[in-house]
Amino acid sequence: MGGNALAGCGIITAPDTPPVPGDVSAEAWLVADLDSGAVIAARDPHGRHRPASIIKVLVAMAAINELNLNKSVAGTDDDAAAEGTKVGVDAGGTYTVNQLLHGLLMHSGNDAAHALARQLGGMQMALEKINVLAAKLGGRDTRVATPSGLDGPGMSTSAYDIGLFYRYAWRNPTFADIVATRSYDFPGHGDHPGYELENDNQLLYHYPGALGGKTGYTDDAGQTFVGAANRNGRRLMAVLLHGTRQPIAPWEQAAHLLDYGFSTPAGTQVGSLIEPDPALASGKDKPANRQPDASQAAGLMSDAEALPVRVGVAVLGAVVVFGLILVARSMNSRAQH
Repeated sequence: MGGNALAGCGIITAPDTPPVPGDVSAEAWLVADLDSGAVIAARDPHGRHRPASIIKVLVAMAAINELNLNKSVAGTDDDAAAEGTKVGVDAGGTYTVNQLLHGLLMHSGNDAAHALARQLGGMQMALEKINVLAAKLGGRDTRVATPSGLDGPGMSTSAYDIGLFYRYAWRNPTFADIVATRSYDFPGHGDHPGYELENDNQLLYHYPGALGGKTGYTDDAGQTFVGAANRNGRRLMAVLLHGTRQPIAPWEQAAHLLDYGFSTPAGTQVGSLIEPDPALASGKDKPANRQPDASQAAGLMSDAEALPVRVGVAVLGAVVVFGLILVARSMNSRAQH
C-alpha cells in the first residue's frame, strides 16, 4: 500500500537526495508531506510495532467526530485507576470533552482516554469504533487493543498507518489547535486545585515552525513519536516507531528527519499516503449529520412520542391486510367462472 517502493524493509529514499540522518534509532520511521500525502523517505514503513500513546490520535478523532466538545463528563474511580500517565481525572470532578482531549493529547492522560472511551459507548464499543476508524483511514497494519496505547494482545501499527492517521487528524482544526497548545488550564475538583497542564512534546518548544504531535512509550513499544512542522508553507511530518532515547531524544531524531525532509526538493516522493474513506473526508460518517430513517424513528422517540407512530403503523397494516383479502377474494371469484 502506498506504492511498490514502500514494501521494502530497509531505508527507502528517492534518487539524488541527501543521506538520511545517522542518529535515528527508530526501527521504523517515515517522513511525509501533510498536504500532498507524498512519502519523502521511510524505513520499514509497513513493519508492525506497538504504538504506545501515539495511537491516542484515534481516540481523539473518534471523540471529535462523535461528541459535543462542551459535553460535561463526570469523572469516575475507574478513570482515576487507569494505569500509567494521568492528568487528574477522578470521581467528584466534572470535565468537558474538550478538556479531556487536551489532557489526552497534551500530556497523554490515560485517565482522560478512559473517560473518553466511556463517552464513546464503553470500553468495548470504543475499541470497535476506533478500529473501524483505523480501517476507514486505510490502516491495514493496525489493531488497537487499548484506547490508551498501553500494550495489549495483538496491539500493532506501522509507521505508514500512523502517517495516515495523523495526516487525517491534522486536517481537523480542533486536533491541530490542541497539539499546538503549549499550556492549558486543567480543572481540579474538591480539595484538588486546577493546574497549568504543559504539553510534553519538546519539538513544540525547540523546533521553528513546529505544529506539535504526540509522544509515546511502553516497555514493548519503546520510544514512539510523531511531530510536524511548517517551513515556508511546506508542512512535513515525521513518524518514529520502536526507538530509543539514544543517541539523542526522540523529538530530536524527529527534528533531524524533518530537516532531511525540508532539504529535499518539493515533489520528492517514494510513495504516498492514501486518502481516507470518502465518507470520512466529507463528514458523512458523523452521527450529527445523519438523519434517522423510518425504521429507527420509534426507537429514537420517547414512548409518548412513539405511540402515534405505532398506532399509525398498525392501522396501515390492517388496511393493507384487508385490501389483500379483497384482492384474493376477487381472484378466487374470477377463477371459478
